[in-house]
Amino acid sequence: MEERIRIAVVQHGCKESRQDNLHRSLAGLEQASARGAQLALLPELSTLPYFCTAQRADRFDLAEPIPGPTSERLSQAAQRLKLAVAATIFERRQEGLYHNTAIVLEPDGNIAGLYRKMHIPEEPGYHEKYYFAPGDGGFCPLTTSLGRIGVMVCWDQWFPEAARLMALAGAEFLLYPSAIGWDPADDRTERQRQLDAWITVQRGHAIANSLPVVASNRIGRATSEKSAAEICFWGSSFVAGPQGEMLAQAPTSRETVIVADIEPKRTATLRRIWPFLRDRRTDAYAGLLTSGPHQEPPKS
Repeated sequence: MEERIRIAVVQHGCKESRQDNLHRSLAGLEQASARGAQLALLPELSTLPYFCTAQRADRFDLAEPIPGPTSERLSQAAQRLKLAVAATIFERRQEGLYHNTAIVLEPDGNIAGLYRKMHIPEEPGYHEKYYFAPGDGGFCPLTTSLGRIGVMVCWDQWFPEAARLMALAGAEFLLYPSAIGWDPADDRTERQRQLDAWITVQRGHAIANSLPVVASNRIGRATSEKSAAEICFWGSSFVAGPQGEMLAQAPTSRETVIVADIEPKRTATLRRIWPFLRDRRTDAYAGLLTSGPHQEPPKS
């Protein structure tokens, strides 16, 4: 386990041009390397516009295999910069089967592993169930030269069960590439509540599992010509330490690269002080496996 890992988060907007978006991602990786980062996290689906605002069959043409063109370009950059890279790709696993898939590339350019997004949202502006099949690999950390990394994707970040399972499986820190934002109709107060909730729930995962948490997000807007849906992505990418302390945070609307050092070995120390894993009552958690309210215990 590394004593200290310098992590960079690349935050940028994503337009229609895959080539322009890739250029933004690669420029961010260059900055991350120049600032001494060992690992860089890109926003969710960073080379594509957020195409899930409407259901369009032609958008499946954006999908690609892994390995494929995007992973190859990112692999070349990782190898050249001697930088581990975490990215997400619209994966064509086979015709008719598509995933929102995170990959981690080693500094030598090899793929350390992949994670297919498990929780798939479906709501106005986020029609992801139309495009993405849920992942079938569970919540398993990826073993890399920098340690065991728990990579999940966007909507996964709201679920404490997912973070806990990654922690129980030995993750040393958690990564969440994201594409999330406001409805333009939301007033300033509601926007602040939503942003605070997004940050707070992930800092809660850090605290409850004594693990650093790293979240990326994109900036800019996504619109759909086939619906009234529009999203204003709220940026605010951040790195939090294992007690939820904020180590670095990006602004809401500016393209930037943030860098912070995490210390994975602090987890062992914190778990002795706050032994949450020891005191779990696995004998009393059967209700977590149901879809709704569970039966009241019998009265004595």
